[in-house]
Amino acid sequence: MVLEKFKFIKAFVFDVDGVLTDGIVHVTESGEQLRQFNIKDGYALQLAIKRGFKIAVISGGHSQGVKIRLNGLGIDEVFLGADSKTEIYSEFLSKNSLSAEQVMYMGDDIPDLPPMQMAGIPVCPADAVSEIKEISLYISHRDGGKGCVRDVIEKVLKLQNKWMNETPSAKDGLPSS
Repeated sequence: MVLEKFKFIKAFVFDVDGVLTDGIVHVTESGEQLRQFNIKDGYALQLAIKRGFKIAVISGGHSQGVKIRLNGLGIDEVFLGADSKTEIYSEFLSKNSLSAEQVMYMGDDIPDLPPMQMAGIPVCPADAVSEIKEISLYISHRDGGKGCVRDVIEKVLKLQNKWMNETPSAKDGLPSS
């Protein structure tokens, strides 16, 4: 069973648009691009970091707002404007001494296909494109930006008995100011 493999995960890699967000980009009159994040995903991301998991975010987008949000959650390895997601993914593994089997990669569209094929556990949101669903070992019941990140992180942490082993804080998941 695929959930058995979740017990060996030490790191997560996520795409942004269509995974951490719903893939919709709002463009203001001045050209600013706005994205919406799910607070429950944010809680799970920061909790995973507190529990010792490595997290990387790899995106072809260039939004500094995205970087600020993710850095505020404690994610330092945010790679924006990625031309080659596979190269960045490989460097992340090497830098953190990780094997592919220890990494869960969640993507939703064609640019995620090559690095997901390299990951030990490729996963995707419910609304991912068919090519991504075909290679995913787990398909979340949640859509991108609607809690799919929380879904996979929560499953991994629960299987590793790292989900609820301390008193949660009301400040968990909020960006630092």
